[in-house]
Formats: sequence, structure tokens, C-alpha cells
Amino acid sequence: MKLRTLTLGCKVNQYETEYVREGLATIGYADAVGGEEADLCIVNTCTVTGEGDAKSRKEIRRLARQNPAAKIVVMGCYATRAPDEVAVLPNVTEVLTDKRELPDLLGRFGVTDVPTGISGFGARHRAYVKVQDGCLLRCSFCIIPHVRPELTSRPAEHIIAEVERLVANGYREVVLTGIHLGHYGVELNRGRAKAEWTRLAGLVRQLAALPGDFRLRLSSIEATEVTRELIDALAAPSQQIGPQRIAPHLHISMQSGSDGVLRRMKRRWGAKRFVDRCRLFQQALDLPAITTDIIVGFPGETEAEFQETLAVCREVGFSKIHIFPFSARRGTPAWSMAEQISPELKAERVERLAAVEAELRDAYFAKLLGGSLEVLVETPLGGERYVGTSCRYAPVELDATPKEVGTFINVIGGEVRGGRILARPFAKP
Repeated sequence: MKLRTLTLGCKVNQYETEYVREGLATIGYADAVGGEEADLCIVNTCTVTGEGDAKSRKEIRRLARQNPAAKIVVMGCYATRAPDEVAVLPNVTEVLTDKRELPDLLGRFGVTDVPTGISGFGARHRAYVKVQDGCLLRCSFCIIPHVRPELTSRPAEHIIAEVERLVANGYREVVLTGIHLGHYGVELNRGRAKAEWTRLAGLVRQLAALPGDFRLRLSSIEATEVTRELIDALAAPSQQIGPQRIAPHLHISMQSGSDGVLRRMKRRWGAKRFVDRCRLFQQALDLPAITTDIIVGFPGETEAEFQETLAVCREVGFSKIHIFPFSARRGTPAWSMAEQISPELKAERVERLAAVEAELRDAYFAKLLGGSLEVLVETPLGGERYVGTSCRYAPVELDATPKEVGTFINVIGGEVRGGRILARPFAKP
């Protein structure tokens, strides 16, 4: 039996697809390769934007054409938001509207030993580990809390066992992810005394203490969850295992540096509080990287408000900014807000912010030159040149061999060029 999977959207979706793929493998499904027709297709959809919906429909139709005899099972946020739209697409035999039912889905296919986690992540060298699902926030631009509203945290023992399997199977970087990562454990703590609480910082400490040659990285987190407790866990010498066990990097989602825009977005903090949390993190670790998301052209965004965002970017010194021109999402308050920004102005502001991002990125990378960088070797460039990712999330070009792909190499930062650090090896005595 041949299986084909397709994932759109976030790291959580990628994890959930792998979970289903591994479960089906236990009853004889193997990945379809090349032009092989599949017997079953799993499509994990995204609904963050209207474009995500359209792409999901397009990919389902493509799979139906290329695999005419296949059954297609559709899951993900678009399937949850609009199951009737999905159900009428060609070859769709089941629409899963709640990700908590994934074990039941596997059971319906005949999987008797339903897994509690994954043991691999394809041909990648880093693996995503979903620790939490659901979001209770109501940001005015976001549809996700409507399709993943229930907070659910995985038991720590399942996560620990999963990380142990991944490390044993050769994965050298584990990325903790969730829909609202900082809310890990929130629903588990209801009714418990504070001394008994399970939170993200405690989970990080437990995982950092595991044996093996790997490092741990956190996925996107909200500024209010960058607590002193979490910073202490990140700044600790990894329970005497090594200073790079936990990557000195946080992706803290900002969205805007303007208090006025943040209020219209219904975010939970102002720009000053965001900067203060970043400063706490920067003061506790040695040159940590901070990356972020920013939405450009939110309804009513004035030139002055956009300039406030640029100023906060410079104040924090982000090493990478994921830039998104605002896309109105039907079903959210921002959809019907007045003063929608023209596509031309959004594009112009995206270009200006991208120029600031490049400036800040190169300035941060320059601070890393001359020091040791622990790099996970990943992608061949040709000859002996490869690109890898440093613990501080900087792309590094270096000399390596095919045998070193998927391993850590320590190098010295030499120069910054083309958005990368060009490395040189340690001088031989």
C-alpha cells in the first residue's frame, strides 16, 4: 500500500503529518516515490489566509488527478473551518475536523498500537516536537483560535520519550513547537498548587538534562511568556552538559512596534513591555539571537506608526524578521476594519522593512565573527562547501564532507557576506 502526504502551513502541521505517516507505516503503508500512484493521500491544510485555503483546494485536486484511485483524507485548520467545502472536493473520503482525533483516525485504518509520538522526521536533520495545541487569544487578525480553541498539553513523559527516540535516531536538533508554546501546561495546572505546576521552563530543564549529542531550540513564543523562570532555564549551563545544549535563540512574535497598531490588533502588551522582555533575555545570555514576525500595513497603520515599528526593530536588534503584508482574513475583526491599506503602500513598506532587516541581520552576524560557532551541517553547495545553521540561528557557509552532514562542527566566524556567515576552521596547532 502506497501513501502520499502533503503538508501546508506551520511546524505543528508538519509534526502532525509525520505522526500520521508513522502510524500508517506500522500497518504496511510505504511512501509513494517518483511517479508511483498512491492508494491513500493525507493532506494537512492551512487556513491562516484565504490564499492558504485556495492552495489547499488546488493541491487536493492535483493529488486526485495524479492518484485517481486514491482515497484522500484531509485534516488541518482549513478542514476544521470549512469541512463542507473540503468534503465535496474530488476523491475526499474523510475530513478530520479535530486534531485531537488523530489517534482515532489511525484506529479506523486498523492501527492497533497507536503511537504516543514520532521517532523520525524524514530526511531532515532537525525534528519538530509538538508539545502543545490550542490558543485562547483573540488577536483581531488571526483565525487560528477559532479552529484550534482548546488548550491541550502533551504529558511530559511522552515528550521526553519522543526526544530520546529522535536523538537515538540521529536527529541533532529538536525544536519544541505548539500553537501557543508559552501556554504549555496551563490547562494541566488548573486546581493544582503553584509548587506542582508544569510549565514550559520545567519541560525545557528536563529535556536539557537528557543524554546525547543534540541541541534544543524553542519555536515561536509570545513576549509575555518570556518569563524570568524561562530565561533562567535557557541561561543555565544545561545541567552541566554544555553551553550549547539549549540554543541561545528565541523567536518572539512582535507583529508591530506601534502601541496604536498593537491595540487594534488586540495584542496583550505595548512596545515598551516587548522591548523590556527582549532586554531581559539579552542580558542573561551571551549574544543571543532574537527573531520575530511583523505584519506590515495593518488597517489604519500610519506612516508615523510604521516608523515606530522600524524604531523598535532597531532598538531590539533582531537577527531575522519574518515580514507579512497584512492579508484580511474573513471571520476576523480585522476583515471589516476601516482604513484598509493599499497593496502598493504595503509593498513599499515591506521593502523598507526588509532593508532594515538586512542591516540588523548583518550587524548581529558581525558580532559573532571571531568566535566559535557550533554549526549543524545541512545543505551541500558544491565541492566541499556546505551551509548549516548555528546555535544562534545564523546560516553559516563552511567546508565539510558528506559524512559530516547532520553533525555538529565547530568553526570560527570569518566574514559576513550575502546574508550568511562565511566560516573558517579552527587554526591547527
